[in-house]
Amino acid sequence: MFSPGQCLSIATYAVCMLAAPQANAAIGFQPISQDELKMTSEPQAPGAPAIILYRQVDRDDNMRTPHEDDYVRVKILTDEGRKYGNVEIAFLKGKQNIVGLRARTIHLDGSVAEFSGKIFEKELVKAKGIKYLAKTITLPDLQVGSIIEYSYTVDFSEYALYDSVWILSDELFTKKARFSLKPTDNPYWPSLRWSSHILPAGTTPPKQSPDHFVRMEASNIPAFVTEDYMPPADEMKSRVDFVYEGNGAEKEQSRYWKAIGKQWNGFLEDYIGKRKAMEQAVTLIVSPSDSPEVKLRKIYARVQQIRNTSYELQKTEQEKKRDKEKWEENVEDVWKRGYGNEIQINYLFVGLTRAAGFEAYACWVAGRSEYFFSPATMQSAKLDSNVILVKLNGKDLYLDPGVPYTPFGLLAWSETGVVGLRVDKDGGAWIETTLPPASQSRIERGGKLKLSDTGDLEGKLTITSVGLEAMYPRLEERHADEAARKKYLEDGLKEQIDAGTEVELINKPDWASSETPLVAEFDLKIPGWASGAGRRVMIPAAIFTAGEKGVFEHAQRVHPIYFEYPHLKSDDIAIELPPGWLVSSVPAPQNQDGHVILYALKVDQSPGTVRLTRKFTIDFMMVEAKYYAALRNFFQVVRSGDGEQIVLQPGEIHASN
Repeated sequence: MFSPGQCLSIATYAVCMLAAPQANAAIGFQPISQDELKMTSEPQAPGAPAIILYRQVDRDDNMRTPHEDDYVRVKILTDEGRKYGNVEIAFLKGKQNIVGLRARTIHLDGSVAEFSGKIFEKELVKAKGIKYLAKTITLPDLQVGSIIEYSYTVDFSEYALYDSVWILSDELFTKKARFSLKPTDNPYWPSLRWSSHILPAGTTPPKQSPDHFVRMEASNIPAFVTEDYMPPADEMKSRVDFVYEGNGAEKEQSRYWKAIGKQWNGFLEDYIGKRKAMEQAVTLIVSPSDSPEVKLRKIYARVQQIRNTSYELQKTEQEKKRDKEKWEENVEDVWKRGYGNEIQINYLFVGLTRAAGFEAYACWVAGRSEYFFSPATMQSAKLDSNVILVKLNGKDLYLDPGVPYTPFGLLAWSETGVVGLRVDKDGGAWIETTLPPASQSRIERGGKLKLSDTGDLEGKLTITSVGLEAMYPRLEERHADEAARKKYLEDGLKEQIDAGTEVELINKPDWASSETPLVAEFDLKIPGWASGAGRRVMIPAAIFTAGEKGVFEHAQRVHPIYFEYPHLKSDDIAIELPPGWLVSSVPAPQNQDGHVILYALKVDQSPGTVRLTRKFTIDFMMVEAKYYAALRNFFQVVRSGDGEQIVLQPGEIHASN
């Protein structure tokens, strides 16, 4: 989502962008070094399986073909390091593309094997509205001591100049790196500044040369450690962020943001300045007798019915051009034609709510899916998401109808608990969006299962997803057909069970609603769920625990612990035992309350039945690494509790076999 100033500048040079060629020349391979061939270890990275000998990044933000040329040279030091011959180059679908990929292997004897294999493309991440892909290649015949090198070009979309960045950190230690940036030639952004974040020791900050290029060299960049449930990786890495500014940009922080707020509010007021049309539209949505909350909910629901072009399948170049031209229109046009992008839909919501008598503001917030925002950096482009603040019964309510399937009263997870700028005629004020409690985003599993005398567990299971837990499956699968959605839900259930499982979805969940829970009903069978021990049979006290296994097992922690949003999972499962079977013993109840994290497990028994209830709650977003030991201990308690066994005594006939 782009801010108003971005949208205006984008529209100004859209025609140039659409006509631009996309071919770029990647960086050439470096000469072979005998010293590098002879290297067997790196004193500053002891035990490293491989290191980056040299890396070069040349970014060009020219207006027509923004791109980045990358070159990487890697030394393989151990047998484990041979895995780095499987090269993956990640990119964000729709905003980036990888072209001109070349690679080669330099063997210990100095001979060179050029890569001539096939380049594959695979999906890395498809979750919560983000889709990362990777170009992948495999370099054959890689030996300890070999050097591999590869180069490629990243082609950016026309909006790339708003997030120019050098990422210095890599999972491997980097011996030497060079970076350059050729600033944009867009006349609307004549000024460039930058800020550094966690630069390696001894690194001189970037400098701009007389040729206008910005350059920097760095040496001995530590390897970046990736951990479970850590903040966005780019936020924790060494990096340099670049900011483009227009003529007359304010240099002092408070004046800068006041000017931005006034500018964006002016854009908003011009766009929604159709009061009479909005008042007429409101009469078609609400009734005079409706309470304020009912009115607001009705307007929200109606606006969400507007066709949202931001979440449609990839558009043609003509459609993109028409979308840019639509910024010359206003909320009345959006209302009449019945479609708009996510910002236009949110601004329509502002126009309608104000016409209905509400106090409503547009807020530009910094999503936290890739980085954390600070106003001190004075980067208005980092306020890249738009939400609406409405005063309801004296309280602030944040809403985002521009993101499909977002329930009333909630925001997309990356927009929660973040700083934002509420705009008004005086420049606005800083706000912080709410972080919803775990109870508002939950998964409830309930079922009636039967245990056979051969140890199989099967029956009916219902999974009810609420709040954000319902929103994201709907958002991710919005373009999928019924078969793909069925597989998505079945695979998701299988991932939660630490055993071979047979699953079939037997109902048709409601994929279209924002407000109702997503309810999925399954036929479930887990072969061999029970295990024998002499004349006894044992079954686990918890079933859906695979997601907690293997989490926080490492003794040390580098980064803070970070969950995307608070959430709750609860299970209530009744298991019918075979005729004549008795319960010998059940685990003691667990009730671990860590205030922001809770775990409860209980097994009840009645004649012929055991009932398993489990509740696991994460009710925080982030805690510092110094609390890791306590959190790790808590998860060990969870794993221990989930691993407890219910001991059963089979009937006489079965026991005698």
